[in-house]
Amino acid sequence: MENRNLDKALDIAAALFMGEEVSANGNNVMLYEEYSRNSEVYDGVMQIFKKLDISLYEYNNSLFISAGTQNRVFGFSNEELKRVMGLRLNKELFLSYFIIYNIITEFYRDSSNSTYLEYLRVEDVVRAVGASLNGIIDFSSGIVMEETETDSFKAIALLWDELPDVSVEDKNDRRAAKNSRMGFVKLTFNFLVSQNLFTEAEERYYPTDRFKAIAENYFDENRGRLYEIMWAKSAGSKETFKAQEENNAAD
Repeated sequence: MENRNLDKALDIAAALFMGEEVSANGNNVMLYEEYSRNSEVYDGVMQIFKKLDISLYEYNNSLFISAGTQNRVFGFSNEELKRVMGLRLNKELFLSYFIIYNIITEFYRDSSNSTYLEYLRVEDVVRAVGASLNGIIDFSSGIVMEETETDSFKAIALLWDELPDVSVEDKNDRRAAKNSRMGFVKLTFNFLVSQNLFTEAEERYYPTDRFKAIAENYFDENRGRLYEIMWAKSAGSKETFKAQEENNAAD
């Protein structure tokens, strides 16, 4: 690779690491054009991020990066994430993970199927999380889970079940706290806002292009056990609904 092309690839990586926008518009248009039109620069950028365990996504003529699962420099460990979010117990962190997953699936079911939702409210996510946990714990989907998986979901479900929808303290201002379901979801949304994944206006949470870039690629790259369980649950729920409809028609 020519030195010039290597320099441009490093310039693009540095700009993204510094949180700058690299897109067809804005201050780094030339860098985006180098990435889009110069194959050597493109290959250099991809090599840099692959070595550093960084995922690079392109959405709406803009570039976005996200730390890989093994990246301990730009990503969060579980302990770091608990500290940042003000959580103490692992089950609290796992509940936050589960809330985030439900937020993603409210907008996306897979990489080729986005919903037409413009925004989410806290109460929308509260309902989605409750429905997901009820479906999983009910085992109506027929999926067989390992004992550790069953225990993990039960711990999350018990924690969720112990929380009121809204606490006495936050009825007026709906603060972000761990003492209610709405407060816990708000706490999770605050973290997503801090990571430039959502913006908030009048208690509505709007996904950013960074969220869309990551979410649209998530299912293709990271379909794991949670995806399998969630979708088996979803399929089971649809079969149950279908059976109920057929019974009603027969009556």
